[in-house]
Amino acid sequence: MKVDSFSFGKITIAGKTFTTDVIVYPDRVQDAWVREEEHRPQISEFADIVQAAPDILIIGTGYAGVMSIPDQIRNFLTSKGIEVRVDKTVKAVDMFNTLLATSKDKVIAAFHITC
Repeated sequence: MKVDSFSFGKITIAGKTFTTDVIVYPDRVQDAWVREEEHRPQISEFADIVQAAPDILIIGTGYAGVMSIPDQIRNFLTSKGIEVRVDKTVKAVDMFNTLLATSKDKVIAAFHITC
């Protein structure tokens, strides 16, 4: 599921446009990725991702990179065997698309599309 385009507040994936934060799984897009604290996710909010068992999780922290990913979350995900890569969403989208095209790893991405 390639990301076709991203701009502040809007992301298009496999031809469908979303205006909410999303999680991109190999077979579907979960729209309306809601967090208890918008710019500071909690470990529990990654339960479905952990269950999906990706090799790599890419997290887009927003257009300006406002969302933070605490070390506690990175360490938790790493302890589950998931490589975590974090960057501003525009760079995270490029990273995601590149990995989809060049890697055999199972990749999931969680994109914050504002801030």
